[in-house]
Amino acid sequence: ISEHNAFLKPIFDGYNVGLLSESGCPGIADPGADIVKLAHEKGIQVVPLVGPSSILLAMMASGFNGQNFSFNGYLPIDKGERKLEIKRLERLSIEENQSQLFIETPYRNNQMLESLINTLHPQTYVCVACDITLTTEYIKTQSANNWKKTKVDLHKRPTIFIIQK
Repeated sequence: ISEHNAFLKPIFDGYNVGLLSESGCPGIADPGADIVKLAHEKGIQVVPLVGPSSILLAMMASGFNGQNFSFNGYLPIDKGERKLEIKRLERLSIEENQSQLFIETPYRNNQMLESLINTLHPQTYVCVACDITLTTEYIKTQSANNWKKTKVDLHKRPTIFIIQK
């Protein structure tokens, strides 16, 4: 965290500072959380501002349980480990009636969708929320089985995946 001290120097020089994120919301699946943590450790007031959060917007548009959901960040890259994690998240969605959200590096999105439709029970629902708030926005929720019949190219497009059985 010490390398982040430079980000806080203007605050100690008497300036107000804002933390922006390239996409999404600072501190949520974002390295900005390290700077915020350091600010708290240094006794600096942190004031969150309203802005778009792809995680919450995807959840709102999914039709899934918004009372109980979990953001899981990135799933494993290794195919075997990823399959086990997808099955684990599917079980959690059943046992806890909990929507399971996760993301993938944009250039691996198509492989992630393929893994989901080939691993999940055919009746488990999958929401794909892509390019949220852009003119190319694409948000669709349907069963894993129906995703097998749907053609969509998610390559290099910021995407949130949500599953719920």
